[in-house]
Amino acid sequence: MKKVAGRPDIMPGFTWFDVDADGVRIRAAIAGDGPPLLLLHGHPQTHLTWHKVAPELAKHFTVVAADLRGYGDSEKLDGGEAHVNYSKRAMAADQVAVMRSFGYDRFAVVAHDRGARVAHRMALDFPDLVTRVTLLDIAPTATMYARTDMEFARRYFWWFFLIQPSPLPEKMIGADPAFFLNKHISGQMKTEGASDPRVLEEYQRCYADPRTRHAICEDYRAAATIDLKHDAADSEKKVQVPLMALWGGRGTVGALYDVLATWREKAIDVRGHAIDCGHSPQEEAPQALMDALGPFLAA
Repeated sequence: MKKVAGRPDIMPGFTWFDVDADGVRIRAAIAGDGPPLLLLHGHPQTHLTWHKVAPELAKHFTVVAADLRGYGDSEKLDGGEAHVNYSKRAMAADQVAVMRSFGYDRFAVVAHDRGARVAHRMALDFPDLVTRVTLLDIAPTATMYARTDMEFARRYFWWFFLIQPSPLPEKMIGADPAFFLNKHISGQMKTEGASDPRVLEEYQRCYADPRTRHAICEDYRAAATIDLKHDAADSEKKVQVPLMALWGGRGTVGALYDVLATWREKAIDVRGHAIDCGHSPQEEAPQALMDALGPFLAA
C-alpha cells in the first residue's frame, strides 16, 4: 500500500492510497473511525462522486471510497478473454482485497450505478463479508436486459453502444470525450447545480485517458456477456443480508421498473424508496440520501 496525493479540497479529512488488491492497483481514500463502510461509484464518475456525503459518513464510520478497476486512478487492465477482467466478480474481488488491506474482513457497502452492480455480485460471492448493502438507482442487470424494450433502449442507449466490439465505441467517444461525458452526466442528473465543477474536472481528466474509455467499454461488454452467465448460474441464489434500494424519483429506473419488486426477486430482505432527484442521489440530494442511510447502516 502506497500513500498518494488526493483531493483534500474536495473530500476533506481523507487520505489517499494505491492499494495492491491481489495484483491489481486500486486507488482508495479512507477517513473516519467506526464500523467499516465501502463506497463504490458508477459510470462515468470516480470515488469523488461521494464528496458531499463521505465526510459526513466518516463522522460515524471508517469510510473507504475506492475507484473501480479501470476507472479513476485505478489500474486499467486489458479486457481479457470474454471480458473476464471486467466481470463484476473480478471487480468485486478487488474491493474485498482493498478492505482486507485496510484490516476489514466484514463491512457494509453503499454503491451507485456500475458500483452497485459490483456490490450485488459481492454480496453473492462474499456473503460472510458484506454485512448490509445499499444500491443506488439500479435494477438487477439481468432483469434490465431481459425486459429491454424501445423505451429502455432509448433512455439507456449506451448499454448497447458501449458493448459494440472494440474499437468502435472507443474511437467514436475519443473524438470528443468531454462532450460525451458531459452529455451523459447532464442527461441523467435532474437537479440544477448539483455538479461541483472541480469534480467534473476530475471526471474529465480521467475520461481523457483512452485506457479508461476502453476499460469502461469492457465493463459494459462484460455486463452483457460473462456477467449474465454468472447471474444465470446463480439464478437460485439470493442476497442474504439486508438490502436497501434507493432510486431517483425523476430518473429512468423508477419510471421503468418496480424497483423493490425487482430486488425482492434477488434478495431476502429488501426495503427502500425513491428520492426526489435524478440518477445520482449522492450528488443531487445528499441530505435525503444521508437521512435514508443513517438508520439503515446503524441497525
